[in-house]
Amino acid sequence: MSGIILMSVVAIAIFGLIVTLVARYKKCPSDKLLVVYGRVGSNKEGGKASAKTLRGGGAFIWPVIQGYGFLDLKPMTLDVNLTGALSKQNIRVDVPSTFTISISGEEKIKENASEKLLGLEKRSIEELARDIIFGQLRLVVSQMTIEELNSNRDKFLGSIKDNLEDELTKVGLKLLNVNIKDITDESGYIEALGQENASQAINEAKKSVAERNKDGAIGVAEASKEERINVAQSNNFAQIGEAEAEQSKRIKVSEADATAVEGENKARITVAKSTAAKEVAEAEARKLSETAQKVANANVLKDSYQAEEDAEKARAKKDKASYYANVIVPAETEKEKVEINAEAKAEETRRIAKGEADAIFMKMEAEAKGTLEIMSKQAEGFKQQIEAAGSADNSVKLAIVDKLETLYDIQSKAISGIKIDKLTVWESGNGGKGGSSTSNFVDGFMKSFPGYKSIFEQAGVEMPAFLQGAGEKQNEINKTHEKENTEPQLLTED
Repeated sequence: MSGIILMSVVAIAIFGLIVTLVARYKKCPSDKLLVVYGRVGSNKEGGKASAKTLRGGGAFIWPVIQGYGFLDLKPMTLDVNLTGALSKQNIRVDVPSTFTISISGEEKIKENASEKLLGLEKRSIEELARDIIFGQLRLVVSQMTIEELNSNRDKFLGSIKDNLEDELTKVGLKLLNVNIKDITDESGYIEALGQENASQAINEAKKSVAERNKDGAIGVAEASKEERINVAQSNNFAQIGEAEAEQSKRIKVSEADATAVEGENKARITVAKSTAAKEVAEAEARKLSETAQKVANANVLKDSYQAEEDAEKARAKKDKASYYANVIVPAETEKEKVEINAEAKAEETRRIAKGEADAIFMKMEAEAKGTLEIMSKQAEGFKQQIEAAGSADNSVKLAIVDKLETLYDIQSKAISGIKIDKLTVWESGNGGKGGSSTSNFVDGFMKSFPGYKSIFEQAGVEMPAFLQGAGEKQNEINKTHEKENTEPQLLTED
């Protein structure tokens, strides 16, 4: 079942691809011009072409990279009513005319049409052509007189085509036909010319009738005269003919004799020329034979020298190849070997250094994480301790009180290692201040150790008030006993 589904999907995909390809093939009707734009290759000059034009046939339009459009080749008729145009005589004339144009399908012009007219509506194309025609028509009128415009229409139309076709070609248009209607002017000059021509035609007709009547009378007289002349001439011609016949006979006999002599002379000249030509040909043949022999010998020497030169070049090439194979190739091989070994050693050093650096980095990163974790836990404990004590000051006090026993233990260990083998005291019995010298020595020795207050001051905190009060009371008790010379009592609190 899965195979059938897969085959169905493939068949549908292939069918869709075929339909898409068929839809992208565009046929060009005979009355249109197909313009393919986008990526169309290069033009005849080798540059990048802007578009490709086709007249008839069809083309495949590639998706994404190409587009297409059609240009209509059907003729367009434009009514161009030129008014107030100045002629060469500075007389303003009106030239109503009709122009028939179309988009050109010629090879050299259709590229201009694809660049200038693609995408324009028919109305826009007509307006563009009308503007060009107006300008060129005014130019042609300004170069001609009224008489030329009115009577010499061939020249007028030829000038229009010569000036207009080049301008229309630039935008891809072609001029098919020009129809000039009646030309008029504001001053009535053309109408006056027409009346003058009409009067001249009437006078010419009258003159022609009179001349025909005169020709009839003269013809009768001429006919009678010619009859008499013809009779006289016939008689004269008969006499002259007889004399000319006799003269012709004598001339032909003399010419025949002269021709015979001339023929004999020409035959002798021909024989002499033939003999001379034979001798010249034989001399030329001998000359050519000797020249050919010398050229052949020279070519043999040339081929010999060329063969020796080729042999020397081949030997030099062989010596060069041997030197390259025996010296250059081993040197280059050794050089490449040294470079490869150096690169391998450098790569090994780089990798070892990178591995050590990665190991150091990972170790330091792990230590940093451990330190961060310890400090985070300590900070969390300090935070909880501060919250339990009520303030940071109370928290510090609790921490110091908690460590008092440890601090005194450390101080006691500082003198625990001192060994006193022998202590001799010379006692005079009068130590002053109500005590003996021995008692004063022991008391001073005990006072040399720091008390609670000194420990707090060394820690950088203030000693709690309750401890300070006990210390002051202890000092007063010690002073009292010193005065009374009795043993001091240690003050304790419940």
